[in-house]
Amino acid sequence: MKYHLHIFGCQMNEADAQRVGSDLEKIGLTYTAHARDADVIVLDTCVVRQSAEDKAYSYIQTLKPIKKARPEAVITVMGCMVGVKGNGALKKQFPWVDVFMAPSETAPLVNYLRQREAFALMEAETRQRHAIQDGDLILPLHERGSLVAAHVPIVYGCSHACTFCIIPFRRGIERSRPIGQIAHEVRSLAAQGVKEVTLLGQIVDRYGKDVPAGPGLADLLRVVNDIDGVERIRFLTSHPGYMSDQLLDAVAELPKVCEHIEVPVQAGDDQVLANMKRGYTVDDYRRLIEKVRLKLPNTSIATDIIVGFSGETEAQFQKTYDLLEELRLDVIHLARYSPRPGTVAERRMTDDVPEEEKERRFRVLEDQQARITAEINARYLGQMVEVLVEENHKNKWKGRTRTNKLVFFEDERDWRGQLVNVKVDKTGPWSMTGTMINGQ
Repeated sequence: MKYHLHIFGCQMNEADAQRVGSDLEKIGLTYTAHARDADVIVLDTCVVRQSAEDKAYSYIQTLKPIKKARPEAVITVMGCMVGVKGNGALKKQFPWVDVFMAPSETAPLVNYLRQREAFALMEAETRQRHAIQDGDLILPLHERGSLVAAHVPIVYGCSHACTFCIIPFRRGIERSRPIGQIAHEVRSLAAQGVKEVTLLGQIVDRYGKDVPAGPGLADLLRVVNDIDGVERIRFLTSHPGYMSDQLLDAVAELPKVCEHIEVPVQAGDDQVLANMKRGYTVDDYRRLIEKVRLKLPNTSIATDIIVGFSGETEAQFQKTYDLLEELRLDVIHLARYSPRPGTVAERRMTDDVPEEEKERRFRVLEDQQARITAEINARYLGQMVEVLVEENHKNKWKGRTRTNKLVFFEDERDWRGQLVNVKVDKTGPWSMTGTMINGQ
């Protein structure tokens, strides 16, 4: 029997889907890239923006004829569309869906399948043949030995509640995973060939803060740094209000932790930030970036920007443009504001920036950042960089530097999962190309 995964959304959804695949393979299913060939179909949904939610609704509709043609096929919808409290309206709207699961949950689907005799018999035989234990993390077969970088959730949910954000309503309050559980997962991934792990949280800096006297992210980084087989460690996403000196010191001291920080500013105007309930000012953010660059001189910094938030004037948008011009960050992740049902912004504020203006502001910042990133990357020309090779892409090896710069090079040998030195021959805003240094 076969299963298929279709994923919308963030790295957390990718990690959740990977865990679903692992649990399905423990009971004997194998992966297929095509939904039409699958006995079990899982859709992992995102509702952070309206466009993502629309894609999920559209995909569920495409599953209806599959269910009609093969009633025995099991269709599952999980993720933020369902939410931690469930969504009874979805069952009425999509009666052809068998199982609805909250984000980061797999038990409802596995238990549903266990009620079917064929799946129960297959699970018993698979567990006996492979000596599988409940706590084992087994990468899906199509990823074992080929997956170089993996995401590891360390804190679920979020309790900060920015006015624009649906995550606390759909993923619940923040819950930190036990440090031993995380370490076990990382060891398991390393044993299956993973060389780089990214520790995930909606606000990753808040790891452990929901546990009295619990370990913090800096403590966790030190534990993961000592795990054999792991070559690189990253973490995201940070929040300007919670990034501590202890965390930055850990990044500076630990050899496996990469010099790359993702810390969203969202806007360059204090009133817009207050309306978003971000909890810091533009000057606070400036000081944080100055501190990061002081403690980590060679780091790269990424940020998030929302254009067209409720009430954002042209003058306020210009302040965002000016801030980005001043700070010259390596990457910005851009989004047009999209009101989400149930959030404070949707209930109490007016979405008064026209879509055409949101699009214009988006393009202005996109062009600005392409220029800035091209200028930053040009400094790498002629330099040697260490690259962790992830995959072969269009007959070129593709990998990333410690500062998360995308690098391509050509070579006939197999370099997947290895660290290589590459001399940069060409740079641009999105990637660099180079030549692997002789002797490797």
